[in-house]
Amino acid sequence: MVRIKSVETVHIALPPRRVHKWRGLTETIGGYVLVCMTGDNGLLGWGEAPVVKDWGGDFGRYFGETPGTTKYVIENHLAPAVVDAEAGNFASLHSRMNAAIKGYPYAKASVEMAAYDLVGRTLKVPVYSLLGGCVRESILVTHSIGLLPVEEAVAECVQVVNEGVHAIKIKVGVDPRRDVEIVRQVREAVGQDVDLCVDANQGYSSPAEAIQTIRAMERYGLKYAEQPVEGLTRMTEVASAVDTPVMADESAWSAQDVLEIIERRAADIISIYTTKPGGLYRAMEVAAVAHAAGLPCNVNGSVETGVGNLANIQLAAAAPSVTLPCVVPVSTPVDAQHGQLAGIYYKDDVIKAPLEFSDGAIKVPNGPGMGIEVDEEKIARYRVDRHE
Repeated sequence: MVRIKSVETVHIALPPRRVHKWRGLTETIGGYVLVCMTGDNGLLGWGEAPVVKDWGGDFGRYFGETPGTTKYVIENHLAPAVVDAEAGNFASLHSRMNAAIKGYPYAKASVEMAAYDLVGRTLKVPVYSLLGGCVRESILVTHSIGLLPVEEAVAECVQVVNEGVHAIKIKVGVDPRRDVEIVRQVREAVGQDVDLCVDANQGYSSPAEAIQTIRAMERYGLKYAEQPVEGLTRMTEVASAVDTPVMADESAWSAQDVLEIIERRAADIISIYTTKPGGLYRAMEVAAVAHAAGLPCNVNGSVETGVGNLANIQLAAAAPSVTLPCVVPVSTPVDAQHGQLAGIYYKDDVIKAPLEFSDGAIKVPNGPGMGIEVDEEKIARYRVDRHE
């Protein structure tokens, strides 16, 4: 089996197509950390930490990460812990990383992703084969609308539906009256055949406010309401009072979190990340717990570049419980962009070929590793850590 020869980090920043904000976010998306892992066979594996300093679970339980802290943790703690280890012994890699430093799941996820990519390329198999196999060959996409002016949001929703999108998520949680109005206008604009979801990112001040607002939206048809409030006690109160299914995101990082959600009946749906639990290996544990409890899931994220998003797609392909459309980008380099908006959050990307998108779904790439080659020239172009 291939052994890990070296681990290097690169801080890049992709240019966003437009502002993409959600409640509590204070920075621009796309300034993330890539990990390049070299095997003793000379092959490379790539991973990504889409770090957000404002992101840390209920009541700051898991803390935020920044490019600077993530690079420091990887370079000074995680890389020394995994160099010379077998890249394909993922359980051992996690044990090594957890012994080296507690926490920092995004940093650990990026190292582990790179290991999966390296092993897949070594064995000439897609990563989903290392996760148990391909359950589905295409991944339905939910297009995310950030905190945009209502008129602009409605226009974008109309265009992405015309491009084949079947599900839209609307960021809410700032002003209940605005939230109800944007859902009303989007529903009127896109018709009844499109799934609409809302995501408050813990933004409602109380369960009472969340319940009142969700009930007012329900007349327009909601697929689910994501993380309306902070904390499982409050989530349970909302989930028991509304007809719309409630999704846990900020409350659901680890398999242990999902066990508590199940016990409290705090949510009906789980949002799985490759990063919140610390990587694909742990994400499959989260998916398995949800599956055992009969809770459907999607794969969500922090608007990754193509590197991290390929890991999203491999996870969604392999996890049986991921039955809902996923909030993932349609990663597309600039030369393949021709004015489309569906799943496009950046003006360019760092993978060599675009994800194939048709009828609202991404075709799962079946090349070795994460499935599509990384464009190292693009990484050099968007690198921002030359002088850090």
